[in-house]
Amino acid sequence: MSTIVALAFLIPLGLVLQREAYEEAVADAARRSALVAGALLVDAEPAAVQRAIAASGGDPATRPVVHGLAGKAPSRARAEDVTKAATQREPLVTEVPGGVVRLDPLLVGDQVAVIEVFVTQATLREGTRTTWLMLVAIAAGLVVASVIVVDRIAARAVASARNLVRAALAVGDGDLGVRIQPSGPRELAEAGYAFNRMADRLVTSRTDERELVADLSHRLRTPLTVLRLDADALDSDDTSAGSFSEAELDRRRTIRRIRQAIATLEGEVDVLINTTRKTVTQEAGPAVCDVSEVVRDRMVFWSALAGDQNRPHKVLGAQLRIPVPVPRAELAAALDAVLGNVFRYTPQGTAFEVVVSRRDGYVAVRVDDAGPGIADPDRALRRGSSDQGSTGLGLDIARRVARQANGSVSIDRAHLGGASVVMLLADADAAPRQVSRFGLVGRLARERDSSVRRWPRARSSDN
Repeated sequence: MSTIVALAFLIPLGLVLQREAYEEAVADAARRSALVAGALLVDAEPAAVQRAIAASGGDPATRPVVHGLAGKAPSRARAEDVTKAATQREPLVTEVPGGVVRLDPLLVGDQVAVIEVFVTQATLREGTRTTWLMLVAIAAGLVVASVIVVDRIAARAVASARNLVRAALAVGDGDLGVRIQPSGPRELAEAGYAFNRMADRLVTSRTDERELVADLSHRLRTPLTVLRLDADALDSDDTSAGSFSEAELDRRRTIRRIRQAIATLEGEVDVLINTTRKTVTQEAGPAVCDVSEVVRDRMVFWSALAGDQNRPHKVLGAQLRIPVPVPRAELAAALDAVLGNVFRYTPQGTAFEVVVSRRDGYVAVRVDDAGPGIADPDRALRRGSSDQGSTGLGLDIARRVARQANGSVSIDRAHLGGASVVMLLADADAAPRQVSRFGLVGRLARERDSSVRRWPRARSSDN
């Protein structure tokens, strides 16, 4: 392509320069002819004419020749061309062997003289050889330079394209950690940046999907807990000891199948959670819900189960509307996860309470129980960590919901004697403000990057 471009510009340029050399040689012939014509107008005597011809200079073989005066002059032009110039009274340039001649008619007295000037082929092409050699050298230089430049640019483009292809194949094979350093032409560099953003988005999307599956699977624990407790409350399923009627045997076998099915379902949920669990994902923008309404609604469900297990319980502070910036379903799932842990990991008959409080721009939802407590709160708050043989996602669900509401989750010892889990949520009606270095907001500012935050409160039964 570079060769074609060079030839497209240089060949016309060479032809133009060649034409200019030709026209310059013809113009010099016209100048010499004018010099002789001036002498003829002054004195038409042959001697004066010869002096004028000699004064025109140049090679004697190419000096002007005057036709039409006395005597016959040697001529290179054809007789018909001389006659034509004399008849038309206009200058004429015609080709002859070895070059061209210029014929200029001139009226001298009552006669028409024709001045002939011969220009050799060498004169017409004088300098054109050097010009063409220079143009050829320039064209060759441009071609070589363009080849080198294009080769370097193409090498960079090919290397960038190969890196992009290798990275795309690696991502296609499942390696989402591959990234490239964008390089090469602007288009390929932009493609590299777009590839990196696409890979990051793929990682985020896959992580979000797996976390969603894990969290949704964990929500199944709430109805499973109820089913297991109801199944535990049924009669014995032992059919090996004693004598039973056929109806009793069928009833006990049914109870056994129910318990086995619940145990199998719990195991499948655990496998599903452990298979899909990944790192913490990004949450969508929160909506607004009423904490008090969510607590009252969920306690209707848990109160019935607590009555079956003879668990003393109470709800405090859930009378007034308290908005927080989280979706209702998410807050309900977080509360169910915490209450489900109480029913799952404390003996039947263990008391618990749910307390909602509000101050300094934050809302606290506290779940206290009278069970054995949590030996390692930091470990319990780590996703996937559990000392009880579970998946360890319950408190992490609560922690993620709290973080979605610009809050946190903390674990402490309850005044009832067991564990106290506090979900701290931003108050949607009041922006957080710094009220005291030792107050709630001051502690939040100092512990903003900490995964465990404490909700300061007095340890008394009046809470």
